[in-house]
Amino acid sequence: MLHVLGFVAFPVLAGIAGGALAAFRPPGPRLASAVQHFAAGVVFAAVAVEILPGMSHGAHLSEVVVGFVVGVALMLTLGAWERRAEQAAEASAAFPTAALIAVGLDLVIDGFLIGVGFIAGEKEGLLLTFALTLEVLFLGLSVAALLGRSGATAGTILLTTGGLSLLTAVGAVASATIGPSLSPPMLVGVLSFGCAALLYLVTEELLVEAHEATPDSSWRTAMFFVGFLLVILLDLEGAG
Repeated sequence: MLHVLGFVAFPVLAGIAGGALAAFRPPGPRLASAVQHFAAGVVFAAVAVEILPGMSHGAHLSEVVVGFVVGVALMLTLGAWERRAEQAAEASAAFPTAALIAVGLDLVIDGFLIGVGFIAGEKEGLLLTFALTLEVLFLGLSVAALLGRSGATAGTILLTTGGLSLLTAVGAVASATIGPSLSPPMLVGVLSFGCAALLYLVTEELLVEAHEATPDSSWRTAMFFVGFLLVILLDLEGAG
């Protein structure tokens, strides 16, 4: 538990930093897009190299299917709710309570996925912590920008992003609590759920936001492959 909490502190601090950056000095769209591409490459490679092998251990077909379907359904539902809530908040210029609830659930899942990574192994946990720290940083930026458009003060933005970021630790505590008691089939189901959630994070959040922020650029797109290659090289180095 303490081990996982020590690492989940990084995304928590990243979310707070994202809120502070957006309130005072947000990064430019080109830099943001490049980092989001890089994070997407790291997450995608972590799924391919670290999570999928753990899912393939043993004949647990039903657990793989159930975990994956639950993960896809949950992320699609949460994503649709978050988009509608943000659109409603921007249309009315009201305080985006519903959107913040959706973001909070998203952050709980991020923390849970970090814990799932450490359940799979130390290296898997470290890779997911690194990638999700970048994702939470930009989630903090997005929340701060949304609050700013609703007329919130800098103090409100900092308090809100800080409080939401702490929910990442809640998800990590939950996965660290249940992890030791999981049977091998249940562990496969949890890894399958994590695989679906991480693939959604790459395809529907990081890459979508990266392309919305600024027009396509070859060097920014290449950062996806840099992140992917980095994980492959780290895996080969560890195997050697």
